Amino acid sequence: MEVVIVPNATAGGELIAEAMAQLLRRKPDALLGVATGSTPLPVYEALAAKVRAGAVDVSRARIAQLDEYVGLPAEHPESYRSVLRREVLEPLGIGMDAFMGPDGTAEDVPGACEAYDRALAEAGGVDLQLLGIGTDGHIGFNEPCSSLASRTRIKTLTEQTRIDNARFFDGDVEQVPHHVITQGIGTILEARHLVLLATGEGKADAVAASVEGPVAAVCPASALQLHPHATVVVDEAAASKLKLADYFRHAYANKPDWQGI
Repeated sequence: MEVVIVPNATAGGELIAEAMAQLLRRKPDALLGVATGSTPLPVYEALAAKVRAGAVDVSRARIAQLDEYVGLPAEHPESYRSVLRREVLEPLGIGMDAFMGPDGTAEDVPGACEAYDRALAEAGGVDLQLLGIGTDGHIGFNEPCSSLASRTRIKTLTEQTRIDNARFFDGDVEQVPHHVITQGIGTILEARHLVLLATGEGKADAVAASVEGPVAAVCPASALQLHPHATVVVDEAAASKLKLADYFRHAYANKPDWQGI
């Protein structure tokens, strides 16, 4: 696992956007896995700026969804399909025909989960998966004690996650669904490159547990330690609990320029 400490969220967004751009230059039809929430917005903004400047062509890029609420209509403004259309697809000029996501309104939710897992594999797998991290160490909606071998499935959200997400529902936690479809940890680990972005002091404990703690289901993001190409990008505040922060800075400062992240 590589840890890159950046000055702020903007710098982290630019770093990851450039990694995505380099991937698309090598593989124009790359499948990018994207996450929702406020943390990844600087990534999408930086990538959109590169598209507008003509620095990268996304006309053949494909986008894959990480998770989705169960029961919210696709057109609901807070369904993750709607959120990603507003925050990723439209700014990049990518059509919905290049978008993949699970069906959160399916009558057969387990069947929809299996179908999405299968669709990702049939698409050739995710080339780069962008992840955020919850204050409890969750990735996607794999809450603490999720199986590290789990596949795409339905999950019940913790009350803390519902409280955290209430800000997207007019502050009303009762509007936040109790269930989601999420790529499992085993599914996530099949992406060729995992990039986790964390910013703010509130994520510092989760980052330290994920990077320097044991691999344990109680901290789902710790599973990234098992991946052959995982990059954790954190700002100074999110890095504040890392015991090896100085080493991480030294290692990144002295790596070959051609290596990227």
